[in-house]
Order: sequence, then C-alpha cells, then structure tokens
Amino acid sequence: MNTVTASKAVAKPYSAVADKAWVAFVGLLLLTLLCLAVAPAGAQTLVTDSRGVTTRWATPPQRIITLLPSLTETVCALGQCARLVGIDRYSNWPDQVKSLPTLGGGMDPNIEAIVTLKPDVVFAAQSSRSAERLEALGLKVVTLETKSHSDVERLLEQVAQVLGVMPTQAQQLWQSINHDISAEAQHLPASTQQLRVYIEVNRAPFGAGPRSFMGETLNRLGAQNVLQTQSDAFPQINPEFVVRAQPDLIMISERDVADMLARPGWSNMMAVKDKRVCAFATTEQEILVRPGPRMAEAARLMANCLKRFAS
Repeated sequence: MNTVTASKAVAKPYSAVADKAWVAFVGLLLLTLLCLAVAPAGAQTLVTDSRGVTTRWATPPQRIITLLPSLTETVCALGQCARLVGIDRYSNWPDQVKSLPTLGGGMDPNIEAIVTLKPDVVFAAQSSRSAERLEALGLKVVTLETKSHSDVERLLEQVAQVLGVMPTQAQQLWQSINHDISAEAQHLPASTQQLRVYIEVNRAPFGAGPRSFMGETLNRLGAQNVLQTQSDAFPQINPEFVVRAQPDLIMISERDVADMLARPGWSNMMAVKDKRVCAFATTEQEILVRPGPRMAEAARLMANCLKRFAS
C-alpha cells in the first residue's frame, strides 16, 4: 500500500509539467498559424497600375488622395469616403467630399499640399504629370486609365484591391452598373437604331468616339455614332467633319452651345435648325463624362435624350 501511494505521489508532479508543456505547445502552434494567416493578407495589398508600376503596402492605405473626380467617386462608391484626406478641385460628388481640402487639378496638382497631408496612396489619371514627382518625394502613386467600359470595370477592381475591400464588392458594383445600362436600352424604341448622334465632350472640340466609355454606352443604347471611323477614344474633331456628317442629334454641354453655334456652318445643320440638340446642364455633363460608378445615370441621361427624338 505504501509503495502504491509513493508511486502516485511521484506521478502527480510529472502530469502537471506535461500539461503545462502541452498548453505552451498548443499556444505556440496557434500563434504560428495566426501569423501565417495574416502574412498573405498584407502581401495582397499590391497593385500594378496603368504605367506598369507595381506598388505594395504592408496594410491597406488609410489616408487617400484622389486627383480625378471619377476616382473620388469610385473610392466613395466602395464605401471608403472616410479615408479620403484630399481631392482635386473638380471632385464634387458625393456631397461629403465637398469639405475636403482641394489640391489643384489632375494636370496641375499642388505638390506641396499633397506631401503635407502625408497620404498612404495618391490615385491619379495616367495622363497626370505629377506621378513621378510625387514618387520622388517618397509617396506611393497609382495611376489608372479609364477610356472604355472594360477600363472602368478594371478600375473598380484595382481600387478595391488597394483599399483592401472585398473583390465581390467591386464586382457587384460593376454588375449593377452593367445591368442598369442594359435596362435603359430595353426601354428605347426600335427607331433609336436609326439615329446618328454626335457627342461633344468639350468645346475644343473633342468628341466621344465609339471606343470611349461614352461611345460604348451610346452603342449599347442602340444609336449610331457619327464618329464611327475614329480610332481614338476621345478624338479632337475638325468642325467641318461634323457639318459634313449631318448628325440627326447632337449631345453637348449647355455651357458649350454658344461656342458651337459660332462655328462656321453649324447653325445651318438640320439638327440645329430642328432643335434636335440635347444641351445638358453642368451637373448632368459631369455625370456623362466621368467613367465610374454613375455610368448608369449617364446612360439614363442619354436614353432620355434619344427618346425625345426617336420617331
């Protein structure tokens, strides 16, 4: 009996040590697995922009500057407006961005002001000349090109990737845009297909070619683009070309109508004489020319214009 009791007395300390060792091992294993799970997430905050430049972040950027209205709108549409610390002078939607510091335009940004705000990332257009200057000052810049519908879809995905937003959120946003554009087309009469349309982007004049996001929307709505042979997305137009083309319908910004009428031969075009001109208010024109989350609204504006003149 005494022998058995002594044996048990020796076993108890051994069991306690083993239990502590096992708990420590399990804790270390869980910590290792947690570290392995977190490490890939940081590595996924990486994007290659329109220049082919790849940028990486250890964690998703929290301080964002956008130097193009469509980029501002995209960040907000992905639910990340609160991360914005500065915008370009033209960004004005949604309303909550209007209180943010404005940092010049995409082509003439205020470099000093941008650096002072210490952004984790600056989103800019590929055409912006500021990217290299900002990178030389130690900032991370992502440039994005948005000329076509496929560009906009890719833009949503890339911005979501940089911000650490679930990819499905960007995909659902694009699917919603795509669906609503198709829905607008379904509500138009068949006669829309006979309309030959000229879309003016600005008074230079630059027009919306068939390869632009605006031209693609027009095509999906069923109308014809008089700039069908233009290879550039937004070509600069010889005003005489439009006079010779004699479009059935002109879409233009309200602020550019006076300039349009002053061009030789334009006031004599049948579309002008018959008042087949949709002159969009400034707020509407901004929606039309911005490739981003409000493209379905742009399609609705175009569709309403087409309905007025489809016979």
